[in-house]
Amino acid sequence: MAARRSFRHINDRDRYTIELRVKDGRTPQEIADELGFHVSTIYRELERGRYKRLNSDYTERESYSPEISKARAAEAATAKGAPLKIGHNYAVVEYIEGMILEKKYSPAAICAELRKPENLEKYNITFCRVTLYKYIDDGNIFPNVTRKNLRERGERKNDHKEIKEKKAPRGRSIEERPAEVESREVFGHWEMDTVVGRKASKARLLVLSERKTRYEIIIRMADGTTASVVRALNRLERQYGASFSEIFKTITVDNGSEFADCEGIEKSCRRSGSRTTLYYCHPYTSCERGTNENINRMIRWHFPKGTSFDDVTAREVAEVAVWINDYPREILDFASAEMLFTAELSLAA
Repeated sequence: MAARRSFRHINDRDRYTIELRVKDGRTPQEIADELGFHVSTIYRELERGRYKRLNSDYTERESYSPEISKARAAEAATAKGAPLKIGHNYAVVEYIEGMILEKKYSPAAICAELRKPENLEKYNITFCRVTLYKYIDDGNIFPNVTRKNLRERGERKNDHKEIKEKKAPRGRSIEERPAEVESREVFGHWEMDTVVGRKASKARLLVLSERKTRYEIIIRMADGTTASVVRALNRLERQYGASFSEIFKTITVDNGSEFADCEGIEKSCRRSGSRTTLYYCHPYTSCERGTNENINRMIRWHFPKGTSFDDVTAREVAEVAVWINDYPREILDFASAEMLFTAELSLAA
């Protein structure tokens, strides 16, 4: 059974254990599992302690020496110039690694968390995101973390190109949408999309993203039919009751076949008349649902492409929604969507 990762630096005892396991022919992954480190930490340690050993027949072979590794690590530490800001604050090292590996926080979100009064009192240190990225790239400060553990590898370029197709949308065009929706100053305007799983699976996720607060609603559907979409919205309307039309003023969707039933999506299941107003994006223009696209990336961190949603429970979906809505968002000045959404609901009450 693999040891639980302890978010610590390699010590002398670890190095001698690594030496013994290498002699036994164990793989880096097996060594990492036994000691509780990320496999990339073991690879770096093996490289640091690598040397050529002379055999009895005068041939050479590469081997690992804990003493050489320790000496090289000490030499590297003295060659780094000015002392690092993080110093010997191992508590904050463990905290940061835990936030990345267990809670899947970005460096920017961690920097915001460290500025909270309770964390300032506990760790007495703050960073900017550039510093954290630098520390991660260093490979020694956070031995269990690499950029592969991050949701975003760095700054994301906004290179969306708006494409206008001649094909008309399925219903009311986004061009008719009120200007207040674009400005994000008014609460109650949503974007809706589906997240599909493995080709062989029928189940998928219906996701709704509120444009002002970035609040996310995720509903597991048995399939991607228009009827399933209407049924999911009916359940949502019953949940919010008479407030539904105020909370869901408009919904913007793409031209996917699952959203073809404009009348069924707009029609109230509790009373006569409509419950919302539906707008369709231009074909092949995902940038018109930018909130959906950004939050879908967060969903994919938990449910990667190739996931079969037939095997995912509604409870697991709900847990991901809670994680997204509790996550401190930079675009919201590191407030959470849950906080802002709850505040909007209290104002509407």
